[in-house]
Amino acid sequence: MPSIDIQFFKTPYADLIIGSYQNKLCLLDYRYRKMRDSLDQKLQQRLNATFVLQDNALLRRTRLQIEQYLMSQRQTFDLPLLMVANDFDKKVWQALIQVPYGTTSTYSNLAAQLNCDNIPKIASANSNNTLALIVPCHRILSDRGELIAYGGGLGLKLKLINLEQSLF
Repeated sequence: MPSIDIQFFKTPYADLIIGSYQNKLCLLDYRYRKMRDSLDQKLQQRLNATFVLQDNALLRRTRLQIEQYLMSQRQTFDLPLLMVANDFDKKVWQALIQVPYGTTSTYSNLAAQLNCDNIPKIASANSNNTLALIVPCHRILSDRGELIAYGGGLGLKLKLINLEQSLF
């Protein structure tokens, strides 16, 4: 059976799990998030692969880029991605990638951009995001500009927004 190489990566911000499949990053997420088990099962089922604790060049490069990002030395990631999701979730994730570093957006703005008035469906796609930081769902706020739902917790969401906005 094919494997998804995974590594656990502790940062000053959070403990992460990162994974690659066929030399593409398919997982960069919070190790202790509530939906961890269900997201991991979905990922493994969709790829028909199992997790193997093994390092590789892509995972090393990912850790380096995460460190650079968390030290405000990187604003974008340059990694081959494998978005393992349904078509709608992928569409939302692509829209999230377009939210510039150091800025925030809202669910309503995403809905308008995607020409989709189903905000709960967009929020669900955000919650299914398994490529945290790279697919920056932490940049999405409520329509009133308040912190709302984040897999890594609201405290971490605020820290990441502040990290990005500290350069401006």
